[in-house]
Amino acid sequence: MNFLELSISTTHEGSELVCDLLSNYSQEGVSVSDVCDVIDLEKSGKTWDYLEDGVKSLSEEVIVKGYISVGDESTLREIKNCLSSLKENCPFDLGSLEINTQVIDGDKWREEWKKNFNIIRFNKIVIVPGWMEYEKKEDEITIILDSNMAFGTGEHETTSMCLEYLEKYVKKSDVVLDVGSGSGILGICASKLGAKEVIMTDIDECATEASEHNAKINGVKNAKILLKNLLDDNTVKGDVIVCNIMAEVLISFASGIANNLKKDGIIILSGILVDRLDKVKNAYLENGFKFVEQKIKGEWSALVLSR
Repeated sequence: MNFLELSISTTHEGSELVCDLLSNYSQEGVSVSDVCDVIDLEKSGKTWDYLEDGVKSLSEEVIVKGYISVGDESTLREIKNCLSSLKENCPFDLGSLEINTQVIDGDKWREEWKKNFNIIRFNKIVIVPGWMEYEKKEDEITIILDSNMAFGTGEHETTSMCLEYLEKYVKKSDVVLDVGSGSGILGICASKLGAKEVIMTDIDECATEASEHNAKINGVKNAKILLKNLLDDNTVKGDVIVCNIMAEVLISFASGIANNLKKDGIIILSGILVDRLDKVKNAYLENGFKFVEQKIKGEWSALVLSR
C-alpha cells in the first residue's frame, strides 16, 4: 500500500507540538529529523545506526513527517488548517510549517523505519523492539514495544528521564497514573517495577490502542487503559502520576492534578524544554506542590514534585 508522506518544516521547540498534531492523522505514526539530536549524540561520543539522508545539513530547521492515504484531500486540508491555527495561537516560533509531499511505498518504508530502533538500556530497564530477539538477563526488566506503533520508544530524552524516575520512585504498593500514555511504555514500566495497579489515560484513540496492544504483548494484567482526560475524573487517584506532555499542557494541569494524587504522592513531569522549566515548576509551586528534584538531558528537562 502506498502512502502520502507529509514533511513539515518547523523549529526544535515547535517539533513536539507539530508531532502531537500530526499524530492525530498519520496512519503510520510520525518521525522527526532534528539536527540538535545529532549534535547531542555526537557530543556523547556515540553514533547513529541509521540517519535519514540530509538531516546533518539542517540548521535550525526540524522536519516532522507523517503519513496519510494517497488522495485523501480532506485530511490534508484539515492538517493545513490545524497548522495555520497552531501558528496563530502559539506563543513561540514554529518556523514556516511548510508542507512538502511525496508518495512512498508503505512496505519498503516500514522496513526502513525499523532501522531507526535498537535495544535500549536504562539501568535495569531494557526496551526491546518487537521484531528483535533478546535474551533477558536475571536482574533486567524488559519491555517489548511493537513496531507498528510510533509513539515513545524510550530513545527520546523526555521518555528516558521518566523511566529513570519511575525506577527510582515506584513502590510495590503504588497505584501509578500514566497521563498521555502514548505507546504505554511508562505504564508498562511501572507495572513491571511492581506497581499494584496502573491506569493509563490518553485523549487520542490511537494512543489507547497502542497502549492496550503493548500491554498485552508484555503480559501486563494490572493495567486499566482509558480514553479520557484524567482531570475530568477526580475519582481516579494515584500514588505516582507521570506525565510526559508538552510544557503548556503541564502548566494547565497544575491547578487540578492534585485532585488525582493521593496523600504524600508524587508527580513526575517531562516533555519540558529547558527554557520552560521554571514556568512549569513555578506553576506547580503556586498550587501547593513541593519541589523534589529535576534533571536535564540536552534541550529537555524533567521534574519531580510532591504534595
